[in-house]
Amino acid sequence: MIIVTGGAGFIGSNLIHQLNQIGERDILLVDNFAPASNLTGPKFLNLAGAEYADYMDKREFRSALKAGEFEGAKIRAILHQGACSNTLEDDGRYMMDNNFTYSKELLHFALEHKIPLVYASTAAVYGASTNFTEVPENERPLNVYGYSKLVFDNYVRRLIPEMKSTVIGLRYFNVYGPREQHKGRMASVIHHFTRQLKDTGTIRMFEGSGGYADGEQRRDFVFVKDLARINMFFAGLLPEGPRRAVHAVVNAGTGEARTFKAVAEALMQVHGPGKIEYIPFPGDLKNRYQHYTQADVTRLRTAGYTDPFTSLEDGVKQTFAEEPAH
Repeated sequence: MIIVTGGAGFIGSNLIHQLNQIGERDILLVDNFAPASNLTGPKFLNLAGAEYADYMDKREFRSALKAGEFEGAKIRAILHQGACSNTLEDDGRYMMDNNFTYSKELLHFALEHKIPLVYASTAAVYGASTNFTEVPENERPLNVYGYSKLVFDNYVRRLIPEMKSTVIGLRYFNVYGPREQHKGRMASVIHHFTRQLKDTGTIRMFEGSGGYADGEQRRDFVFVKDLARINMFFAGLLPEGPRRAVHAVVNAGTGEARTFKAVAEALMQVHGPGKIEYIPFPGDLKNRYQHYTQADVTRLRTAGYTDPFTSLEDGVKQTFAEEPAH
């Protein structure tokens, strides 16, 4: 059995579809289908056509884990994508329980049973930094989401010397791809720009900020299928996966920053021409916004993952070739 937490979300659902493509169906999907104010649509649409063996609510799963109900279960890997990823969420207690305590429970279970654990961290741990190498001096989160992920990364780092099985944290950069239509404001700019282009013929993006000219703010946009592959690689689910346990916290991005203007141009190649309009920078994002991100992928490569990344242009094409109907 393979456990995927957050399996109905954007990244988790893509991961399940990719697992199915390599013939994996003995999957326990864990998620939380309770309504949430920051979601704009139901997550279950992401699972259309997906095959998995069982489903558990996140609270039920945590209780079962604590009660020892998984003792003796043959678990091949845990792919922990479940988290509150709303960067504007200010309830620190909820965020820490969801992103730190829950992750700790899974970590100790995985270590005790020597099950490979691949978990989602985030580039939000870097916050105001303009250097994206995985060292403490660069880790300055701007929101409690980034902070909660950093606290867990540091917890993992402290335990690395005594680890016997794979534990790897993947710091996801700016992820885009199919199956993010439920994410509301937290969806990628690829999703937001597409809606604007289709509805109005105009893509609106922030005017110059953070020392960048209009539309020149840069992000490391990473295609969700590439992230799914990295998860499967380190979990030992691909034939070319690592031969020995890996213990690390690494960046999961392409290593190449692209401008928001380049995103708009890639979308117009797919959806047809449109205009670009520059809008004032919103006040509530001031001091919580990354104007530039670019993964340093040295440690990812050193850990053994050497596949090339999908280009922004190809990723955008693939996204809309298979965007589920909604």
